[in-house]
Amino acid sequence: MKVCLLFILLFLSVLAVSQKYSAIKADVVVIGGGTGGTAAAIQSARLGAKTILTEHGYMLGGMLTAAGVSCTDGNDQLPSGMWEELRQELYTHYGKKNLNTGWVSNTCFEPHIGDSIFKSWAGKEKKLTVLFGHTFMNVHKAGNKVTGVSIANKEGKKIRIDAKVVIDATETGDVFAASGAAYDLGMDDPAITNEREAREKSNIIQDLTWAAILKDYGPGSDKTIARPPDYDSSKYFCSTADAPCANKPYIYNTKKVLDYGKLPRSPGAVLDKYMLNWPAHGNDYYLNVVEQSVADRNKSYKLAQQHTLGFIYFIQTELGLKNIGLADDELNGGMAIIPYNREGRRVKGAVRVNIHHIKNPYDYTFYRTGISVGDYPVDHHHAQYPGKVPEIEFPPVPAYNIPMGAMIPETIDGLIVCEKGISVSNIVNGTTRLQPVVLLTGQAAGVLAAKSAKLPEHKKMELRKIPVRLVQEELLNAKAYLMPFTDVKPEHQQWEAIQKIGATGILRGTGKAEGWGNKMFFYPDSLVRTAETEENITDYLPEYFKWKISHSGEDSLLTIAGAFRLLEGFYNAAQAAYHSYPSIIGDVFRSGNFEQIWNNIGLKNYQRARHIKRFELAALFDGLLSPFNLKGKSINLQGK
Repeated sequence: MKVCLLFILLFLSVLAVSQKYSAIKADVVVIGGGTGGTAAAIQSARLGAKTILTEHGYMLGGMLTAAGVSCTDGNDQLPSGMWEELRQELYTHYGKKNLNTGWVSNTCFEPHIGDSIFKSWAGKEKKLTVLFGHTFMNVHKAGNKVTGVSIANKEGKKIRIDAKVVIDATETGDVFAASGAAYDLGMDDPAITNEREAREKSNIIQDLTWAAILKDYGPGSDKTIARPPDYDSSKYFCSTADAPCANKPYIYNTKKVLDYGKLPRSPGAVLDKYMLNWPAHGNDYYLNVVEQSVADRNKSYKLAQQHTLGFIYFIQTELGLKNIGLADDELNGGMAIIPYNREGRRVKGAVRVNIHHIKNPYDYTFYRTGISVGDYPVDHHHAQYPGKVPEIEFPPVPAYNIPMGAMIPETIDGLIVCEKGISVSNIVNGTTRLQPVVLLTGQAAGVLAAKSAKLPEHKKMELRKIPVRLVQEELLNAKAYLMPFTDVKPEHQQWEAIQKIGATGILRGTGKAEGWGNKMFFYPDSLVRTAETEENITDYLPEYFKWKISHSGEDSLLTIAGAFRLLEGFYNAAQAAYHSYPSIIGDVFRSGNFEQIWNNIGLKNYQRARHIKRFELAALFDGLLSPFNLKGKSINLQGK
């Protein structure tokens, strides 16, 4: 009887353990349903990879939704990929395209609407499973390769997920830190980054914000919240022109400050809502809890929550707006569910982007491997740091792209990074952290992961060996920009050709720093300088030098006839060096039947003596010779 009872107890204990722990397999697992992670998971599933997305909360979109930062920053003139998909969905929901209801942004929306769009997308993907309410525990490795993760739900049940590719989309880089990948945290040593804008090595990171969504309940309403513990009104002096302040630094009254993040009304709604994410003596708050446990972080985050509640109480009492209260139909009773972390760990990647790569992209080769684009200036928040922050110069920058290698850890395999923890310097993080950029980087991470996971066994290779052009081709299929050409939109007939030739550097853009919306112009209708173009070709294909057509040193304008001679020289150089083209293409040049080629490519007005335009030359190069794929797999993560 005792033996039988012992057996029963042993069986029950084993059953209890098995119920607390299970294992599943996937092609791709994404940890974190934030901005980048949601994009990565959806894109991976769209490409046929069995994908699992884990999120510790119950919303998708991260800083765009759960953090309440739903007035976006940047990329207004770069309608790229999933970012443009999101905007089109918002236009449909609100029945209009002018979503610049808040003066901080041209694209504002209610957080719950963004969440519903992302969940709708996720729900359409049969290859995607979303696990809400699950927390990351640890990674599993085989040697130097990440092979999976363990997560746990709120009841403590653990799940081991074995995957071909793991994507770290956490807000602070928790997965790559657990994997043993090297990383940086805080300000950089200028001797290491070679950035004069960097001042000194420190662990100082940017202020975070616990945002809130407010609602105007109308005259006579009193939505005053309880006085927060340790409330100190002086913390919010100078936040608006109406607030007490010895030397008023801002001319904006309280209404103008609220309008900063005014949100559009959904159809049928009658009350205005406002995103409260005001940096000037408002609800920015300094915390560096990145290296703390989740439990300790959450305790510290309460300080930021209380600070925001204090600002709301200040607006209601000191500034007399009792009718402005927390929105009862957004987030956690109007308060964000997660903090807006502007900065966390930054992985040391296969490449590291510093400010020189952004300011002067053509002095380097990273641009050739671009997988996402941005146009926001470098912007750091440090006003709430309890001490002196080294003075930082924010350099003017053009629109830029992010290289594929910034997503791949330097030494750890099987892992991709796609949130704010990509491999950039502290200075550069001030622009790459913004919502549209992270969304697009996440989309690229999904492409890279799916392309790797779907390779047949006999062709398996590490992520760092996946051909850059293979990933870029898929991004172009999704109408995602490789090059940040502001003046050539996807509806342009030769958009893809311009993107491809731009990514070779044969035809280059002209960057311009323009405040909050920087630019890079391709000038598609401009004429082509012969010597300049041949110099660019030689930079991409050194063997071209002996086939060049301009030997006089004069940088004359290129004609259509000259363009075909230039292309023939490229063909001869590539054929001699790489045997890249079939003989039939050589026959084209020998035949001289160029007008038919011109027409077949979709170009018009063929006149041999006419000066060729930049978009026409891009179309000719791509349609006839495709230099974008010339070296194929041999283009490495450095773009060489």
